Amino acid sequence: MPVPETLLSPIQLGPYTLRNRTVMAPLTRSRAGDGDTPTSLAVDYYRQRATAGLIITEGSQISPQGKGYPRTPGIFSDAQVAGWEKVTRAVHSEGGRIFLQLWHVGRLSHSTMQQNGGLPVSSSAIAPEGEIYTATGLQPYETPRALDLEEIPGIVDDFRRAAENAKRAGFDGVELHSANGYLIDQFLRDGANHRTDAYGGSAENRVRFLKEIVEAVIPVFGAHRIGVRLSPALPIFSVSDSDPAVTFRHAAETLSRYGLGYLHVVQLGDPAFDYTAIKRAFGGVYIANGGFDADTAEAAVTSGAADLVAFGTKFLANPDLIERFRTGAPLNQPEPATFYQGEDRGYTDYPTLTA
Repeated sequence: MPVPETLLSPIQLGPYTLRNRTVMAPLTRSRAGDGDTPTSLAVDYYRQRATAGLIITEGSQISPQGKGYPRTPGIFSDAQVAGWEKVTRAVHSEGGRIFLQLWHVGRLSHSTMQQNGGLPVSSSAIAPEGEIYTATGLQPYETPRALDLEEIPGIVDDFRRAAENAKRAGFDGVELHSANGYLIDQFLRDGANHRTDAYGGSAENRVRFLKEIVEAVIPVFGAHRIGVRLSPALPIFSVSDSDPAVTFRHAAETLSRYGLGYLHVVQLGDPAFDYTAIKRAFGGVYIANGGFDADTAEAAVTSGAADLVAFGTKFLANPDLIERFRTGAPLNQPEPATFYQGEDRGYTDYPTLTA
């Protein structure tokens, strides 16, 4: 197997020279401790994978309202900041770079997880299909409460405060999770957004929420240390769009005005979707995500279809993925039963080539 030389070559990302073009994709692992605080296991987990060109952490809720899954870490309390600071120090000690993904799940929560038993919130009062795991087992998703116009600036401000906390914790930057059917995506796609005010209707209006969050976070980190994740064609959690090409091209064009660090796109779903149009509209550093291996990733960066490539389960199961790519060594296979449970098992115990 040939060495993926371009994939393993350095690249400039904002103020940082990344040592290779691989990205550890954000992966929910449900291992946070009391108070949704990162533990010493998280320190080991991220340190082990610090040879990635860039690590993007698991999604971290910006507020108690933003939580939707058990044992996911937050970034709104002093204890959470202190826990994440241990992670960033560990990654930096290994020469790595790490961004925190800022997350609000919106309607993909449940009243049992919300303060005072309130309903989850969304762009519109439309329930997703399916069930959610709660402390009492699986429950049907509830119909969320549509956010009042007056509430939206408060959530934008939650993103700003979360970015400030990420900076306090030593992160190199932040990624705004605007994909996979979560709150920002619930505003972007017209299948979930039936609003008739300034945040609904046209693509311009539906992108407004994301635009305001970007503008709130830029003064904290600077535009070149901020990324945005989108999933234009991914059919997930009942979100859909009548014309995703128009919606997400407009989103990319809007984001292109700010000089952001990167656009991270999940290239899964409709195989006919034109991701090159999104890349061209954005015009900056483009991270492709979705089912890549070393060969297809090398082809993507060599051809210019992507500047970096994100790997999810391959990094999960192979802490030394870069060395395995470099030497052509076989990869460990991931253990799905431990994706969201198991403490150290399936988290920090995957073997390296030197183990």
